[in-house]
Amino acid sequence: MTAPVFVVEQVPEGPEFVLDGPEGRHAVAVKRLRPGEGVVLTDGHGHWVEGVVGAAEGKDRLVVTGLAGVHEEPPPAPRITVVQALPKGDRGEVAVETMTETGVDAIVPWQASRCITQWKGDRGLKSLAKWRTTAREAGKQSRRVRFPEVADALTTKQAAALLAAADFAAVLHEERDHDSEPLATVQLPAQGEIVLVVGPEGGVSPDELAVFAAAGARTCRLGTSVLRTSTAGTAATALLMGRTGRWS
Repeated sequence: MTAPVFVVEQVPEGPEFVLDGPEGRHAVAVKRLRPGEGVVLTDGHGHWVEGVVGAAEGKDRLVVTGLAGVHEEPPPAPRITVVQALPKGDRGEVAVETMTETGVDAIVPWQASRCITQWKGDRGLKSLAKWRTTAREAGKQSRRVRFPEVADALTTKQAAALLAAADFAAVLHEERDHDSEPLATVQLPAQGEIVLVVGPEGGVSPDELAVFAAAGARTCRLGTSVLRTSTAGTAATALLMGRTGRWS
């Protein structure tokens, strides 16, 4: 298992760094790290450095020593973005958490017409902040050094523009009267951007399907079973990670 990951504003070049504040408190009081244990410091944007705990001071100060050169993880190829319709309750955070752990590169909240949840005013800002915090914490938990971006919520028209710019775009949709291709066998690009749309519990409306199709999106299915909106994006991301070789 890789060393635990902690987030810093700027990755230090060494040879020593003091991790304090919330991250230092988590390292000392929660993780209970001790001298000699390894750690990774990252900015969450692909830059990271390895070090060793030199000392744990008080309740929130971790002295990290032995810092060598700063590494940079190359941008993923192809890049995977999921446009996620807003689920009810805390299922949005569940979707963000599991997609992050699986390896998604960007998550775009989408206010679909059939969404029960509405992101408006302060409530919308608070919900977006929760998604971003969840992505950060799940990125640390899964030992990532490049965390997924969580964009501002988009309308259907804005989401269509994102699909039009992608190298491969698809809407996950399964309906007897609507043709769809299996995502497991559809041809995928080796580079560039893959964008998938996950609809709400009530499904993507015919009008939305038409808008996305006009933007160049294909209609794909995952299998014979119907997944909840909070799990479909994770299942699709896992499938794409395997098919594109990113899990090799």
